[in-house]
Amino acid sequence: MYWSVWLCVVSLFIASIIHWVYKWRNPKCNGKLPPGSMGFPLIGETIQFFIPSKSLDVSSFIRKRMKKWARRPVVVSSDPDFNYHIFQQEGRLVEIWYLDSFARLVGQDASQSTAASGYVHKYLRNLVLAHFGTEVLKDKLLSKAEDMIRTRLHDWSKLPALEFKTCVSSNQKEVIKLIRDILKERKVSPESRKGDFLDQIVDDIKKEKFLSDDFIVLVMFGILLASFETISATLTLAVKLLIENPSVMQELIVINEALRLASVAPGILRRAIKDIQVNGYTIPAGWTIMVVPAALQLSPDAFVDPLTFNPSRWKDMGVGVVAKNFIPFGGGSRLCAGAEFTKVLMTTFFHVLVTNYRLTKIKGGQIARSPALTFGNGLHINISKKHG
Repeated sequence: MYWSVWLCVVSLFIASIIHWVYKWRNPKCNGKLPPGSMGFPLIGETIQFFIPSKSLDVSSFIRKRMKKWARRPVVVSSDPDFNYHIFQQEGRLVEIWYLDSFARLVGQDASQSTAASGYVHKYLRNLVLAHFGTEVLKDKLLSKAEDMIRTRLHDWSKLPALEFKTCVSSNQKEVIKLIRDILKERKVSPESRKGDFLDQIVDDIKKEKFLSDDFIVLVMFGILLASFETISATLTLAVKLLIENPSVMQELIVINEALRLASVAPGILRRAIKDIQVNGYTIPAGWTIMVVPAALQLSPDAFVDPLTFNPSRWKDMGVGVVAKNFIPFGGGSRLCAGAEFTKVLMTTFFHVLVTNYRLTKIKGGQIARSPALTFGNGLHINISKKHG
């Protein structure tokens, strides 16, 4: 009798596990799901997604699957026409989607559709444009940026070697503590205020309920990370490619080619507001759609020899190809607010660099995607002043 009871319990347990796994792998859908795998229960295919590949090309995970990721079902799209359509349907078929950790900071449930995330995005976008938009760049920041770049490059040229290496994300705790300390000081000491981006957020605390200290720290870190990591990774790749291809030093379209090859953002996230029909498949409402810039910008269907650094390709590039396959700053109404700032900063950097200095690679520069673009042990170079 005793063994019979245990046998029944074990049998029920195994049956429950099998049923759970079956339900996980076969979610409900009012149609036919896109092809792919749901991966393991709870973790999906997250582990495979983050396995680094030592290549400038799209990660092997994306190349092999283009399917789904994480605890919430995610459809990964590399189709330029569908992606373009998605960007144009903001607010009708799809809405912006944030990771759970970010949503919790503004008191929202990331699994539920809400206008709050759109309001937060609009607030942050307007804030960024107010301090880094086109007019501000032209009137205030451009001359300061050029002076800073000239000074920095001059100092670097006196060093025997220079190492380009990521540091913000690897020192996350220290950076967050520093931001938190500065925020505290700005709130209690008016004399410490500088009239900058952070001060405007502090001024808005009483008007905007979502502006908690934790949220502000996260936003400031996110902006630092987004600007530093993306710009530095793209600049590092461009410097590496310029050293390896000195004949294109004078090409002004180097920036576009570097942005295309870098494809720094692993993915751009949207959530389906309603069921979406595409090529005979159904993307259920509530599912997340991840557009993969690298899959478009490194596609042989859009770019001849896509892994080759060839700035001259942009001279005859069709408008349609660019619109659907070149999205370093996203697309549609959610285009990155810092796009102009990034392009101006990179253009200014390279103008000063190629007209005044010579570059020599010493070591490093090994590329990896995990899935973001990284350089392992960095890129070691020598910068020397041109004469005559």
